[in-house]
Amino acid sequence: MLTKKAKGRGQKVKGKTAFLLKVFSLTCSFYLLSFALNVRAQNNDAQPQPTPPGDVVETLHVDTDLVNLNVSVISRNSSAETGALRQEDFTVYENGQPQEISFFASAEAPFDLVLLLDLSGSTENKLSLVKKSARRFVEASRPGDRIAIVTFTDVPVLVSRLTTDRDALKKRISKIERPRGGTNFWDALDYVLRAVVDRETQHVRRTAIIAMTDGVDNALPDVPGAGSGTSFDELLKTIRNSDAIVLPVYLDTEREMVKQHRVLPSAYALARQQLAQLAEESGSLLYQARRLEDLKRVYEQVIHNLGMVYSIGYRPTNSQRDGTWRDVAVSIKQRPELQARAKRGYFAR
Repeated sequence: MLTKKAKGRGQKVKGKTAFLLKVFSLTCSFYLLSFALNVRAQNNDAQPQPTPPGDVVETLHVDTDLVNLNVSVISRNSSAETGALRQEDFTVYENGQPQEISFFASAEAPFDLVLLLDLSGSTENKLSLVKKSARRFVEASRPGDRIAIVTFTDVPVLVSRLTTDRDALKKRISKIERPRGGTNFWDALDYVLRAVVDRETQHVRRTAIIAMTDGVDNALPDVPGAGSGTSFDELLKTIRNSDAIVLPVYLDTEREMVKQHRVLPSAYALARQQLAQLAEESGSLLYQARRLEDLKRVYEQVIHNLGMVYSIGYRPTNSQRDGTWRDVAVSIKQRPELQARAKRGYFAR
């Protein structure tokens, strides 16, 4: 039997041992936390960070089980006001079957906007006009919209990450330098979809990519240069699996480039066809600017039309995730003058 004195010594030893174990545990935790923070900081330096500190990100809280649609409402009478629409004004069909709308957000909900600027070809000597129109795009956007700027020739350049700071955006636009290189448009758009769009919020915050380009990738037939490593079919697949809206703005450079014998007319015809496909795939429109000076007007139209995009979510009556393609269609009830555009469908995965 232990004496009281022996018991006391035993309790002191146990107490000291417990104290040392706590100190050791806290020390290990501190070093592990420091290591984790250091690794995270290094990763942050290596990846584009869409949300600078201080930016408030307003999101749409959407259940991940929903099929999410960004529905553009377009008036067939451009001079008529469409007015605000409500959830009950829309009907959604999947494979021809009506679906119950579970989520609805009005057109006032903010966007993440990525302005993708083609600086190759005939635009390379008119950089001041490109920058001027880009600043106008920033000014025309709504206050709650975050904006990122990306330029490209044969490689994409991240000019600004997603931010609501308009002054910072304009300063970065003013610092865009004269480019050199070919045209890898497909690679640049693929880069935006994979690396610039905020992956943390793309399912709960609406995203639109405005791509200003003539669409003539060097990978097209009879176009000199290596061109994109991403194929056009691969790009279409990425867009099909994305919730982002792609809005191509076709800048017509054909006359000048054909006159210089740099590109054949057939390449421009194919490029326009592909830009129309990109727009159709994401349920948007193909915009056209005949000259660089027209970009200001076109950008204002884009911003206006984005103000008529509604977010709709539904749970499919066919809940099987069997990998099959599901056709999606949206209509507006009793408003024949209005047209609803959304992505054509999705793979049920």
